[in-house]
Amino acid sequence: MLYFFCLLCGYYVLRPVRDAMGASGDPATVFPRWLVELAGATGLDLGDYTLQVLFSAVFVAMVLLQPVYGALVARYPRRVFLPVVYLVFIACLFGFYWLFDSGVSGRGAAFYIWTAVFNLFAVAVFWSFMADVFDNEHAKQLYGYIGAGGTIGALVGPAITRWLVGPLGVANLLLVSAGFLAVCLLCILRLRPWAMRRERRSGERSGEEAMGGSVLAGLRLVWSDPLLRALAVTMVFGVGVGTLLYNEQAAIVQRYYPTPEAATRYYATIDWAVNGLTLLIQLFVTRWLLRRHGVGPALLVPAFAILLGYCLLTASPLPLMVAAVQVATRAGEFSLAKPGRETIYTRVDRESRYKAKAVIDTVVYRGGDLTFVWLHKAVSLLGTTAVFATGVLVALGFTAGAWGVVRAQRRLPGGD
Repeated sequence: MLYFFCLLCGYYVLRPVRDAMGASGDPATVFPRWLVELAGATGLDLGDYTLQVLFSAVFVAMVLLQPVYGALVARYPRRVFLPVVYLVFIACLFGFYWLFDSGVSGRGAAFYIWTAVFNLFAVAVFWSFMADVFDNEHAKQLYGYIGAGGTIGALVGPAITRWLVGPLGVANLLLVSAGFLAVCLLCILRLRPWAMRRERRSGERSGEEAMGGSVLAGLRLVWSDPLLRALAVTMVFGVGVGTLLYNEQAAIVQRYYPTPEAATRYYATIDWAVNGLTLLIQLFVTRWLLRRHGVGPALLVPAFAILLGYCLLTASPLPLMVAAVQVATRAGEFSLAKPGRETIYTRVDRESRYKAKAVIDTVVYRGGDLTFVWLHKAVSLLGTTAVFATGVLVALGFTAGAWGVVRAQRRLPGGD
């Protein structure tokens, strides 16, 4: 719980800053000067494509970094690659502190891209490690509470940003986040003996040995395994419903919250509402639902809720309704769907747990982001109602993917 609390608290200190960058209507505050001038020379207003350019760059970064992560996992034991991942992220935060303090051009785009990479890789590594520490039965008992620790961190993080962004400024907030990541490193060291103990009891190969195999094994596993394919399909459409909402929300922020400080506070408030609802569900529903009914309802209930939300938005696309569906969508994902999917990884081998899971949580995730951010740009030309009608179709795809996961996971040991 402490590990996940510090990880998400550190991230959510940064997230409002990142979202304010993405919602900025002034490309000069986000992109490097040379890119703004190049776009201007071709008659292109870069401010009209801020999110599309940023999402495209994030996807490229994910594709380039995935083989690096695969090589790290394949060639080094868990005691090496887990700390290295977090030490690299801490070092990057100190680098961004210097960039923001110095006012270097293009720091906004670089920070947006890095934050997206950090979020996906750090959280993917966390849950892979948890699948080393806990077996399936313990995961059903405890993942809701561990997730609640992360949710509390996600509540505290935006509050820290709201209170400190004024007196400290953006640059010093990055050092606060680095401090939380340092505590994550200490938690990893304390949890290693528990992971070793579970592996000995279950007769699994020790994670203290290098995993070996190809650095691209994760891609092949996702392509060939029906369960992993279904998880990837669910991820793509799940990202799609979130991306369409995110882009509509960014358009609202540009109109009503034009300054970086106001936009940062707005996003922090949305994050607080999402995480407050998530915490209530994690504490009082998640454990009971997983233990009594298995992963099926945990995956399907959020899918049907998203589908209903998009139907309501198509009928009544009000700004307040957009915010409400955003809160419900993200809360359902974090409190039910995410723990449900993560318990499945306790029942697969370590190569699927670390390599294939990383592909799904990073490259597939950002591939969905890239696809739907450009789809939103095209469909938005037809108006807000057209965007949400498209969202209904995407939500149907997400529901079908979730059902595919429920069916495929029944063939695993301990299937329910």
